[in-house]
Order: sequence, then structure tokens, then C-alpha cells
Amino acid sequence: MQLNDLPHAEGNREPGLDYGGYQSLLDVFDQSCQRFGNRPAFSNLGKTVTFSELEASVRDFAAYLQHNSGLKPGDRIAIQLPNLIQYPVALFAALRVGLVVVNTNPLYTADEIEHQFNDAGVKGVIVLANMAHLIEKVIDRTPLEKVIVTELGDAQSPVRRLLVNAMVKHVKRMVPDYHLPNAISFVAAMKEGAKLKLEPVELQRDDLALLQYTGGTTGVAKGAMLSHGNILANMLQVKGLLESNTEAGREVAIAPLPLYHIYAFTLNCMVTMEIGCHVVLITNPRDIPAFVKELKKWRFTIFSGLNTLFVALCKDPQFRELDFKSLHLTLSGGMALTEAAAERWQHVTGCEVIEGYGLTETSPIVSVNPPGSIQPGSIGLPIPHTEVRLLDEEDAPVPLGGVGELCVRGPQVMMGYWNQPEETAEVLSEDGWLRTGDVAQIQEDGYIRIVDRKKDMIIVSGFNVYPNELENILSGHPEIEECVVVGLPDEQCGEVIKLFVVSNNPYLSVKEVRDYARERLTAYKVPSQVEFRTELPKTNVGKVLRRSLRDEEIAKMQG
Repeated sequence: MQLNDLPHAEGNREPGLDYGGYQSLLDVFDQSCQRFGNRPAFSNLGKTVTFSELEASVRDFAAYLQHNSGLKPGDRIAIQLPNLIQYPVALFAALRVGLVVVNTNPLYTADEIEHQFNDAGVKGVIVLANMAHLIEKVIDRTPLEKVIVTELGDAQSPVRRLLVNAMVKHVKRMVPDYHLPNAISFVAAMKEGAKLKLEPVELQRDDLALLQYTGGTTGVAKGAMLSHGNILANMLQVKGLLESNTEAGREVAIAPLPLYHIYAFTLNCMVTMEIGCHVVLITNPRDIPAFVKELKKWRFTIFSGLNTLFVALCKDPQFRELDFKSLHLTLSGGMALTEAAAERWQHVTGCEVIEGYGLTETSPIVSVNPPGSIQPGSIGLPIPHTEVRLLDEEDAPVPLGGVGELCVRGPQVMMGYWNQPEETAEVLSEDGWLRTGDVAQIQEDGYIRIVDRKKDMIIVSGFNVYPNELENILSGHPEIEECVVVGLPDEQCGEVIKLFVVSNNPYLSVKEVRDYARERLTAYKVPSQVEFRTELPKTNVGKVLRRSLRDEEIAKMQG
């Protein structure tokens, strides 16, 4: 696709999106399994499954879910897994029987799981054994009825499965003890399902596919309702952009970002599925030596990542020695890409980084820097069939070149927030315009630049962190009188979290505060910096001036 073929940012008036006959995500899966049968679909931990083998596994697991799980179409099922072959099996099986998938971060604490499961009304969960002890803690306080536990090696051959699972459990001791007497193992569920007949369930584009949790633009955790049509639209929009850079059935994609994140989900579960791509799932991308060792095995053509990962890999001497001749497409999302990271990646690999922009609420991609026409520092042009506009504080349109809140309309925009009509009305207009909460500028050539975030959300290595949540939890410490959280720029992580504390105990230490946070929050939400103060700056009505503290810290960094 040429630059001139792309829509202008001020408003796209193209005819409606052609869904190519797809009514649901299952149509994509079924057609790809037919087209690419014996080609490899996913590889992980030394195991490769073809599209035909994946189709058979999905059938068996779907039959179990349909007949023996007690779950009915429309019920919510959580998938709480890292990047393993079990993820696409669970995903497409759940969708095949009409369930709504709730993507759940396997790093969540018990409190975070409890909130999400109660909010979504989750009745079933597929969880990695390493995290099953947390399910035990919350099961009596949630609507959970069915728990399916999978172990790290469950997708491997029987002998290798025993070896991997024994190593993880008994040698590395990575599986805390848990007691879930009514749970069933993933392997047992698959065996049961293989004996059962699968009844077809009809799905439409308007049917709900995912509840994808986000703090949105207002900082309150809520589930973005993404329909089959929303995700199909974004899949086709992105596929159209990449068509001239990809060849169906011939690509090998490295997928280090977690599939429970909407960016990786749409890209590495759906776009890659549609084009018959072989996806290499990386379970633990933080283990850089092991990650690089895996990369050596593949002549990979596509790499998706984010700023933090690009920086970490380029620092590694072994990575710099890899053969990158086949790599022709590197995609970045999830957080802002720094120019330094992009330049370093291109220098090391010879492949430019294509940066996109999106939100959970837009399934997620809104704009992309077109291959060959990248403008560093911009988020590119709106993808096909996507309109954008800027509004000022009075909701009046902002002229070209001006600055205002970025608003988006297109077939990828969510249905709304789950059971949150008021929150939905705040960000989604009746005529389909979504307020992103990001302040942007649109150039004369249509490229968009993000100027600032309207809200106080912090993005740490691609993960959204909401100050209100952290402050609410940390202020529960008996020796913390007041606290406030800010995000500070960081070359590697995008932003780091700094906590300002007013304490009634002059001997309270940074370690004690961070230990308290670590017990109650996922690792990426734990403040990396803590500063004690006698008082916090406030407005006349007593509201803490978070922005003032942030500006003060940034001035120190620059001075």
C-alpha cells in the first residue's frame, strides 16, 4: 500500500470495511486451518504444532467445555496464561462454544484476580499451575465454578511433558502448593473432550468476544467489550497495511509480548492466523539469554516488541551476532518508542521499526507509521476506515496544526465498558466517537503526534498503571498518612513509578514501603522510587498537585 492510498487524518470517508465473509473470529481460524493445514502454526518450548494439529486440539477442548464444564454460551471464561501453545487452544475452543474470553494477566495478585473475576462474572478459568494457589485464595469470593489447571509442559509430547512438568515443579520449585479439589487438569479435559461430539454454535460479528480489562482514560478498572466484529475489523485493517510486506503461509513471527495483552492478541493470534504465519511464542522474554538462544533456531521474518525489549536485546552481545537477513518487519506498540531505541534496533538488525498507536478500547490499533514512510516521534497515519479528530476543552473541533484531545471513530471501537454505562457515556459518543484521553496534534500531511496524556495514567514497559489504584492500596499502610504516585520518563521502561510519602513514623524505610507494595501489587506496579516528605503540595481545596510534583522531578532530571 502506498502512502497516498492511506486515509487522511482529518477524516476517512472510505466505503464500509469489507469483512470478506468473516462473521466471527472462528471463521478466520477455520479457513486458515483449511488453507494452511500442514504448515506450522505455533512453536513453543521446543514443540511445533501445525494448523491441522491445532484445529484438532481446539476441537477436543471445545467439546469438553461444551459438555462437561457447566459453562453456557455467553458465560465468561478467564484465560490466565503466559505465552504457551495452550493459550491459542483455550482461546479458540472457548470462542467456538460461544464463551466470552476474559484475558487475565498471570502476574496478577489475588486481590487483582478477585476484582476482575467479580466484575466480569467469571464462571470458569484456565490457569497455569504456577498461579493456581491464587485461584484457591479467591474461589470462594468469586462466581468461579470451573477451574482447569494446565502445567508448563502440557502441550509437549507425553514423555517430554512429564520431564518438563517434573522439572518445573520439583527441581525449580516454581509451583506453590494449592488445594482445588474440584479442578481438572488441561490434559484430562482434552482426553474427555476427544470422546465427545462438538455441537456447532452460530456466532455473529455483533457478538461479544472479549472482555479486555483496562483502566481506560478515567483510571477505574473496567472491561472493554470487544465484539467479534471489532477484532475482525482491526485484524483486516492491519493486514491490509502489511499486505505488500508479507507473504501468506511464508512468514515466521517472533511473539515475545503476552497474548493476553490486546496488541499481541490482535497481531499474533489474529493477523498472523489470517495470513498463515508461523508464530514462535516466547514464554519468558525477560530471560534475555534464553530468548536469544531461541531466536538462533529460527529464520524469523517478523518481530513484534516494545521499547523496553528493543533496548534490552540490543544491549546483548549474543543478540547482536544473530543473522537478521530474513527480518523484514519489526512492529512496536504498547508504549512510546524512543528515537534512540528505534535507531539502535535498525543499526543492529538492519530493519526499521514500524510504530503504531492504539488503545484497548480500539482493539487496539488506531494509527501506524507506514513501512518506508516512517516519521520518528509520530504515531503515523490513521489505519484504513478510521477517522480521527481533535477536540478542545469546550468540545469544539481543533483546526489542523492545533492541539486537542484525540478522538477516534471506526469499526474497531469497542461496544462500551462492561456494566459501566456512565463510564461508557463519558468516553464514547452516541455517534461512535471515542475520546482517547491523549492530547495530540495533526500535521498537514496527516501524521499524528501525541503531545501529552490528558489523564495521569503511567505506562511502565507497555503496562498501564493507574495512580489512584496505587495510592488507594499504599495509603492502607498504618504508617502512611498521605501518598501520591507520579510517572517519570525512563529510557528503558518508558516511565518509572515514583511514590511520595508523608509518614507518621520518622523511621519508616523505603524498603518497608516497597515490601508492603510488593505484597499487594503486581511487580510492574511497585514504585521503583520512594521519597519521604513532610507535606505534599495541594490546591486550595486540598487536592494533591500530582502534576506539580511530576514537573518538579522532571526539572531535576533535566537540570
